[in-house]
Amino acid sequence: MKIKNIGKSLLLALSLSLLASSCSNDTAVKEKEGSATTSTSEGVFEASEKGYGGDVTAKVKITDGVIESVDFNADKETDTIGQKAIESLSKEIVDRQSTQIETVSGATISSTAFLKAVNEALKKGGINPEDLKAKEAKKEKIDLNQKADIVVIGAGGAGLTSAISAAQEGKSVIVVEKAANAGGNTNRATGGMNASETKFQKEAGINDSNEDFFEDTMKGGHNINNPDLVRVLVDNSSDSINWLDELGARLSDVGVAGGAKNPRQHRPVDENGKILSVGPYIVEKLLKKCEELNVPVIYNARVEKIKQEDGKIAGVTASTDQEELNVDSKAVIVASGGFGGSNDMVKKYRPDLDGYVSTNAPTIEGDAIKFLEKLNAGFVDMDQIQTHPTVVQKDGSLISESLRGDGAILLNKEGTRFTDEMGTRDAVSSAINEQTDKTAWLVVDQKMYDESNVIKGYADRNLLTKVEDVKALADFIGTDEKNVKESLEKWSNSVDNKEDGEFNRKNLDKIKSNLKEGPYYVGPIGPGIHHTMGGVMIDTKAQVLDKDNQVIEGLYAAGEVTGGVHGGNRLGGNAVSDIITFGRIAGKEAAGFVGK
Repeated sequence: MKIKNIGKSLLLALSLSLLASSCSNDTAVKEKEGSATTSTSEGVFEASEKGYGGDVTAKVKITDGVIESVDFNADKETDTIGQKAIESLSKEIVDRQSTQIETVSGATISSTAFLKAVNEALKKGGINPEDLKAKEAKKEKIDLNQKADIVVIGAGGAGLTSAISAAQEGKSVIVVEKAANAGGNTNRATGGMNASETKFQKEAGINDSNEDFFEDTMKGGHNINNPDLVRVLVDNSSDSINWLDELGARLSDVGVAGGAKNPRQHRPVDENGKILSVGPYIVEKLLKKCEELNVPVIYNARVEKIKQEDGKIAGVTASTDQEELNVDSKAVIVASGGFGGSNDMVKKYRPDLDGYVSTNAPTIEGDAIKFLEKLNAGFVDMDQIQTHPTVVQKDGSLISESLRGDGAILLNKEGTRFTDEMGTRDAVSSAINEQTDKTAWLVVDQKMYDESNVIKGYADRNLLTKVEDVKALADFIGTDEKNVKESLEKWSNSVDNKEDGEFNRKNLDKIKSNLKEGPYYVGPIGPGIHHTMGGVMIDTKAQVLDKDNQVIEGLYAAGEVTGGVHGGNRLGGNAVSDIITFGRIAGKEAAGFVGK
């Protein structure tokens, strides 16, 4: 794939200098232009910091007070997100001779850990990182006037899927992304993808139907969903699972999601059968397919306008750190996500949610609303904003619903269960908000930890803390051991008997552990802004509709930027299903339109 980067975060052609100094033993060190003014040693110095998936190690080679090279080991970070960001930063550090550079948006945890590790290594080498002032980066020159059959706005799951789908139809495609890397909110999806009547369900002996999936989605959305769109989502879900499988994204593990009658949340596993986070896994596969199909992605380019000529869609213009980017096309697919990363926009439509922590990437700011309004596009359900119940309040990290599906429970400050943990997200969020301090503690055990790389990742990031037994669990929560012990015993008996007498939680036969014995992993959580169900109106062909419900020819949309699919509340696992199914449809339909 032709990856074009505009902006500071991932520029590779950069330069800088450091000021050099004498060594601590007063031996003169040859001064080089831009070398450090601190006492330095020569050699390779190593340090590690906790990243997104595990330790990130930096190996810094210093020669005559100059950073000669920065190597790294980040094999626990995601290939196409964390590792790619770190690779770019390592080159930028050498080119600019400083660590005073920006982290990569969308890979903040990985890149922050890497920069910290490099700083520690520099200190071991006698260099004070604060003395290394980065010069302005050189800007990579790109062609600011380009042309393709189709332009896709956004390189998240929906955008990449749309691009692949259109390219598979033989059309030329350019993807324009405002962030420094691909993935968007899809990178943050740690659960799975809902689908019914799939080959993986059949292999697992799971009886599910499109009709059950349809009914669950409508009920979960309070029946204000557009039923025609829901029907498309459901009836194409199995084909979408197969389409991903053909791309090498195999979602073979089937678990339970909130609000679902039957297990239908499809998840990836590693070579050892351990569950993986679905989002980064899918993004990696989609990017590789884009590369195979020669689909270019232009990063750090924020679309400001969809162009029209003689009333027809004609491409986009985007702002960059250089001049305006202009891409001509016959069709445009909007896949730029929702607006959950903008507190101002959330407050505009839902003042009661002002100040809530958000799980969204900071780039998810509702840009499309502004440029689609100029085209007289219609919008629906803009006040329908979902809170996710299990969000870490200190940083907005989301603890996947799949943990609860596999057996996690929620305890309140008093050490007791207080709700069906697998209720819909709005219901569980409301239940948590009724508890002391509007907080709950999510609890899993060692058995669940051992079977899931997702849980291990949470623990590595200190989102979940290991405690040895019931007493330690109670102490961590700050409550009475007797209450916690009683709650765990009740839950264990419920799982063993496959019946929850307290809150009527279903699918207990799918639980991976009864939490009878420690060690446990526990973390405090509360509701946070997660998904904006409202957005631009589309029809069943993913065509954008205007305020009069008329098709805007040549304009398509897919993913969270659209409204009508999820109604008043989205079920966990339906977002990935949405982006893949409607992304495929948008790409194919746009290709057909261009081919007319």
